[in-house]
Amino acid sequence: MSRKVLLIEDEPNITEAIRFLLTREGWQVETHAEGTDAVQVILAAEPDLVILDVMLPGKSGMDVLRDLREHENMARLPVLMLTARGQSRDREMAENAGVSRFMTKPFSNSEVLTAVRDLHAQASQS
Repeated sequence: MSRKVLLIEDEPNITEAIRFLLTREGWQVETHAEGTDAVQVILAAEPDLVILDVMLPGKSGMDVLRDLREHENMARLPVLMLTARGQSRDREMAENAGVSRFMTKPFSNSEVLTAVRDLHAQASQS
């Protein structure tokens, strides 16, 4: 069973922290920092899980998620959305767009690991 994560985040420090954390856990981590072509990158990478920042250059994570969910084979792909703004409106928009889980920055390493493990386990059962 592959364990491949595509992390779409434009903040280098967060990218490196999450990559280090997940690589240590045995995940293969690919990264991307641009919203404009994120859907094409996700489709090409065929990850088991996507970690998606809300605020990206070119296109918001919300728009990326909405576009991704329009692809039939991506409707069930687990997506963990990260945001620096934890307003309930953002959370509601993300849920309406089909997010699997929503996490507010700053977050702890254990929060990220727990979310990734849970989402992967749920996806493996379906």
